[in-house]
Amino acid sequence: MIGYVTLGTNDLPRAARFYDALLGELGAKRFMEFDTFIAWSVSPDKPGIGLTKPFDGKAATVGNGVMVALEAKNPAMVDKLYRKALELGGTDEGPAGPRGDSFYAGYFRDPDGNKLNFFCMT
Repeated sequence: MIGYVTLGTNDLPRAARFYDALLGELGAKRFMEFDTFIAWSVSPDKPGIGLTKPFDGKAATVGNGVMVALEAKNPAMVDKLYRKALELGGTDEGPAGPRGDSFYAGYFRDPDGNKLNFFCMT
């Protein structure tokens, strides 16, 4: 149902380095790129994630309560990607681990403060 998610950034080159390295771990590559926008996906026919400088020219801000969840294939991959996000300058929002009986996730914020997680069903 979701085609893509867009997150705001005030420093597109820095954000691009973060997401190139992090999403590359999932096999995602840039599939669309302009001066103010870059989007990644594992395949052009799959959902993607984009980073953009706001269209209105104002500073990008973080939406309180907004989060993007990125699916991983298993708990080991969640652990790896969560650690990678922190190594790349992300900040912890909840360490990787089980949440309930069948959900495993690690929560973090990217360098712009956007909240994301990697998760899998167990």
